Amino acid sequence: MGLLSGGRLTLISAPAGFGKTTLVSEWVDSCERPVAWLSLDDGDNELAPFLTYLVAALQMVNAGNGMGLLAALQSSQPPPIESILTTLINEIAAVQNNFILVLDDYHVIDSKLVDEAITFLVEHLPLQMHLVIATREDPPLPLARLRARGQLTELRTADLRFTPAEAAEFLNRVAGLTLSAEDITALESRTEGWIAGLQLAALSMQGHASRDTASFIKSFTGSHHFVLDYLVEEVLGQQSERIQTFLLRTSILDRMCAPLCDAVLRDSSIPGQETLERLQHANLFIIPLDSERRWYRYHHLFGDLLRQRLGKNLAPNEIAELNIRASDWYEQNGLMLEAFHHALNAGEFVRATRLAEDVWQDMERNFQTAAWLGWVKKLPNAIVCSQPWLCVHIGWAFSDVGELEPSETYLQNAERALEGMKDQEEFKSMPGNIALIRAGNAQIEGNLAETVRYAELTIQLLPENDNFLRAQAAITLGFTHWATGNVVASLQAMHTWMEDMQKLGNQMYTIASTFVVADMQVILGHLHEAERALQQTIQQAAALGPEAEVVTAHHHLGLAMLAHERGDDTAATQCLQTVADLGPRTTLIDWPYRWSLAQARLKESAREWDGALKFLDEAKHAYIKNPIPILQPIEAHKVRNYLKLGQLDKAHAWVRERGLSVTDEASYLGEYEHLTLTRVCLAEGSFTGVHELLRRLLTLAESQKRTGSVIEILLTQALFHQAQGDHPKAFAALERVLTLTEPEGYIRVYVNEGEPMRVLISDFRHLHRTADAMQVLTIATRAHPLIGYVDRILEFFPRSAEVTPQSKIVNPNSQMIEPLTDRELEILRLIAEGKSNTEISQRLYLALSTVKGYNLRIFNKLQAQNRTEAVVRARELGLL
Repeated sequence: MGLLSGGRLTLISAPAGFGKTTLVSEWVDSCERPVAWLSLDDGDNELAPFLTYLVAALQMVNAGNGMGLLAALQSSQPPPIESILTTLINEIAAVQNNFILVLDDYHVIDSKLVDEAITFLVEHLPLQMHLVIATREDPPLPLARLRARGQLTELRTADLRFTPAEAAEFLNRVAGLTLSAEDITALESRTEGWIAGLQLAALSMQGHASRDTASFIKSFTGSHHFVLDYLVEEVLGQQSERIQTFLLRTSILDRMCAPLCDAVLRDSSIPGQETLERLQHANLFIIPLDSERRWYRYHHLFGDLLRQRLGKNLAPNEIAELNIRASDWYEQNGLMLEAFHHALNAGEFVRATRLAEDVWQDMERNFQTAAWLGWVKKLPNAIVCSQPWLCVHIGWAFSDVGELEPSETYLQNAERALEGMKDQEEFKSMPGNIALIRAGNAQIEGNLAETVRYAELTIQLLPENDNFLRAQAAITLGFTHWATGNVVASLQAMHTWMEDMQKLGNQMYTIASTFVVADMQVILGHLHEAERALQQTIQQAAALGPEAEVVTAHHHLGLAMLAHERGDDTAATQCLQTVADLGPRTTLIDWPYRWSLAQARLKESAREWDGALKFLDEAKHAYIKNPIPILQPIEAHKVRNYLKLGQLDKAHAWVRERGLSVTDEASYLGEYEHLTLTRVCLAEGSFTGVHELLRRLLTLAESQKRTGSVIEILLTQALFHQAQGDHPKAFAALERVLTLTEPEGYIRVYVNEGEPMRVLISDFRHLHRTADAMQVLTIATRAHPLIGYVDRILEFFPRSAEVTPQSKIVNPNSQMIEPLTDRELEILRLIAEGKSNTEISQRLYLALSTVKGYNLRIFNKLQAQNRTEAVVRARELGLL
């Protein structure tokens, strides 16, 4: 009914043992839709593990579901839960086929955060997905609202309870008993149609003499919990010794398959496959986990009771041995997380430590250190601190996730554990490893002196043949150039690093490094070089297979933003479609930050300033400290949006908080903030010192060949001169920046500056196309080579901002001494609309004094004394 009616949720709510799981299982088998099934337990009350298991279930339907959510959860500062779930919902919405998500045993959830997450999911459920919840009690979801909207289908105790006729059908035909109608009525009455009670009663009665049936039924009484305990005892007691042994000893497994059961039992007389099939055929509380019937699990309640009984039947060391066997099997089959889990359950911490160490290198070089860190946090601290190499690797992992304090703590633990063992061959390279991690930590903190000191110490301490770590030390030194603005030197270091990784066969590092190279090329103003590097690496990754392709989410995002900058919306959209698939699955830990930042820029281009601010906040929340210098601080980026929204008070507050001044010395890391400061100054009409600050910034950027920075500084200079009414200087700065950007095809860098830039470019265009204008401004040039490029830029400005393209107008009766400029015409139109000088200054991002100056020039040209006369005169001349 729920599927046919288009409802969001099917709720099956009834006490334990009313066949909820069985009902749902049979229903989904017949509905011909893929099913994602998540059976919950008490361990799912923490939000992060719950979402992790939810994603694992969804991936049974579509392997790409939830990778973005997993990557976000692994970060040290996960984004808001609604943001994470929105990503998941978008991924689900991209699935082509309709499917069902089942949350079984939801009553075990006692977490407000998990309830809120499911509420959000239900209220934003994509059409492709139908949610089924099976629970013993109503969940704290908006059931009344869903019910009122017709989006809820409910099955409750009364719907699930067996009728006398159904009980007779089950007991006599299905269970093979020969009970009288009187016995069936009595049993149905005692169980009140409780399906599990009937099933367990039938299992208990099988083998009883008929004369004992009546007495058994009479004794079948008490609360469900006591009856359940009793019947489980009876059921187990009725099974053969071999089946009991199988049930109890495999109860340590969260899931089981035949080879795993064989490995745990080590008893050829109890074959796993045959026994599992027998248990399934007997409906003995075993639930298949896949359509191939390869993996199974026990009913949660039944499994709990089996484990409780196991603890009474076997000594702790015997149970530990079962877990060790399971750990062995999982390790041999490459399922290292499960192997680690059972080693912990066995109390074999040395083994668990070895397993963690064995997978460290592979996980680190595949950018999975955050997941690895989650494993080792479960180890006893005393065991960890006694293992020098484990402490080093934990220090490395904490560094990777930007948590520097615990990183240093574990490095110190490693040094203490190393005392007395330094001369052993196994530990000779450890001091160099520790120095390298400290170099990285210093770099993340922005302490260049310590970065250099530790990186050089690393090279001194490492063995000559440790090419990998020596290369890492070298690139750490190379990165220090980036923070000082010498991007050219840092780029050269990156190329050397990639060549080293290529020689060492570390393809993943080579691929991942390219997006950083592209970032540097953009800073240098080399958009074509950035694009070429990204495209080549994407091709290389495709040849290596899916594992490498996932890492290229950053690369496709880079191509999308390059296409967006050039105004190629078709190419940008295509790249973003690829990103939507790869991004959520990437293992690079800074993905949520880069994605949110890109979304903010796209919102800015769409003039959706509030949306941009939202994504900037998400980027700030998702940011993880890393060696890449912060070139555009989020708060400064937000200020530029505040200015577009006319929120000068927030911009002023930021300036005060940062303690910025136009007299500050120019620096690369402070460049973006200082350019933002100049924009605040222009918005409020405060010009003193701005020109000199821009000159200092430009001199530094030019000396370091950072063309990308030069472009923004020149654009800011052009806007500065325009705001002062100094058109020759504004045009000179604009012409210079156009010359730099034309070969690379920049578009958005102009368009995103808004209306003041459009007017300036339009004036520049008319300056070089109109003979009258050239005469007035005494500039002699023809067929300017940039005019075609200028026309293309102007095409991308919002249509609503366009004005009549005629820049100068002449009175047919020669009553005007000098024609009006584009800017004067624009201000005249706003005057005619009744806008005040203050409103005009805010609208056009001009100082109030500049607007008043324009007014005087307009009045003089129109031979008017005030606003009213100017408007009347303009209408007479056909200007309005």
